[in-house]
Amino acid sequence: MTQWWRDAVVYQIYPRSFADGNGDGTGDFAGALARLPYLAELGVDAVWFSPFYPSPLADGGYDVADYCDVDPRFGTLADFDTFVAAAAGHGIRVIVDIVPNHCSSAHPAFQAALAAEPGSPERDLFIFRDAPNNWQSLFGGPAWTQTPDGQWYLHLFDSSQPDWNWANPAVPAMFEKVLRFWLDRGVAGLRVDVAHGLFKDPELPDVPDPTPSDRPSPWFHRPELVAHYATWRAILDSYPEDVFPGRRTAVGEFWGDEITHLEPYFIPGGMPQAFNFFLFQTAWDAAALRHTITASLALTEGSDVVAPWVISNHDVMRPVSRYGAPAPAHSDAEVDVALGTRRARAAALLLLALPGSAYVYQGEELGLPEFLDIPAADRDDPVYRRSQGARLGRDGCRVPIPWSCTAQPYGFTEGTSTWLPQPSGWGSLTVEAQLADPSSTLTLYRQAIAGRPRGEFAWLDGYDLAFTRGDDFACVLNLGAEPVPLPAHESLLLASDAITDDVLPQDTAVWLRLR
Repeated sequence: MTQWWRDAVVYQIYPRSFADGNGDGTGDFAGALARLPYLAELGVDAVWFSPFYPSPLADGGYDVADYCDVDPRFGTLADFDTFVAAAAGHGIRVIVDIVPNHCSSAHPAFQAALAAEPGSPERDLFIFRDAPNNWQSLFGGPAWTQTPDGQWYLHLFDSSQPDWNWANPAVPAMFEKVLRFWLDRGVAGLRVDVAHGLFKDPELPDVPDPTPSDRPSPWFHRPELVAHYATWRAILDSYPEDVFPGRRTAVGEFWGDEITHLEPYFIPGGMPQAFNFFLFQTAWDAAALRHTITASLALTEGSDVVAPWVISNHDVMRPVSRYGAPAPAHSDAEVDVALGTRRARAAALLLLALPGSAYVYQGEELGLPEFLDIPAADRDDPVYRRSQGARLGRDGCRVPIPWSCTAQPYGFTEGTSTWLPQPSGWGSLTVEAQLADPSSTLTLYRQAIAGRPRGEFAWLDGYDLAFTRGDDFACVLNLGAEPVPLPAHESLLLASDAITDDVLPQDTAVWLRLR
């Protein structure tokens, strides 16, 4: 059985912000369809769509009101099917986002639960109690909201996102139908949101520290998850090879405070992939990155589970600003964009040289910085609202992509405005501008994706952060304060910054063909 996902490059599309095809300022399937040639030329193997389902968009679509349809703002099911077929014509698979921990408060099942009596079958699909415990929401504030009849319902995220009760057999049965609905439409895989959630301690105990974290707890990394994902793996494996060689896959969003928290998921017959978020959680420090990579490779050794590498996604600050700003960054942070860009380019070569699969969030191939100065009135993220502005939230990495021209909306839409405002000064970062620049970040990504190495991984002695892939390839990074000489090599394949006299500058990465 071909496991195509073991070394795939997957491009994440946040639908509202990728490309607008109808001029209303919001991205959609028509816009994404028109940009398929761009994705094919970038060289990716698959695209992952963040949620596009009918939703009030209280949390960017992760508040799902109907799991088996397309929100009219993005198009229709027919538009989705057209995209899947057209993508296959370009050799690109499609992965869709599944959100099983919670739904929208507008979901018909939750509306029925609110209308039903306490203790009813309708309410048992969710987690209702007569009194709340002390759990806190990951978005800020209590994790419980009271209903007019006095009961309380659990929401680990926003109050508009009630948690499903996975102890009720009707819930996993419903989601099996959801999985099959999209697999039957030809999707190659599923991305599972909050995959380390779902099951809760049935006692719903108070905890000494109710501050949200990703450690094992009464609400995260419950032992029931391992057997549950084995049933989903069986569903995936039941689908025959179709348009492409290889079976269907799924990748779980398993956050953990430590790498060891992910160990239970790396067993035969479980979730095929579990995201490795530790690379972008690690400081820009050679020793720290080496430790993270070593621990990550040890986690997957001997397992058929893949741990895709990522340096960004729709939930975290873009690398240019993360590597160039003090932590935590805020709206008036002094971001050294030049420094952040140099480090982000080096991180891209690290990401794409490591063994295994890599996920690239839209806009990283353009070297976009985080837009920190979005006016308060234009912010959309419930994290900003629930924290009373203390946390900026995730809007800054979700700003619509600049495609062309030198001013907003940068070719994103034929209209005059975008659903989130774009910053000024992005003219040099557009796709159009970067395609004409052989030294651009887009050119670097295209070359790196096309030239990804194969072969066994081994650390290269004599450098703080260097490794080989097979006998003739090396990736070397210099994160130190002084330039360092390159190892003996036959040719320089790719560099994140200019190289002269075979000396590697600070915050630079190179790919080398060894002698």
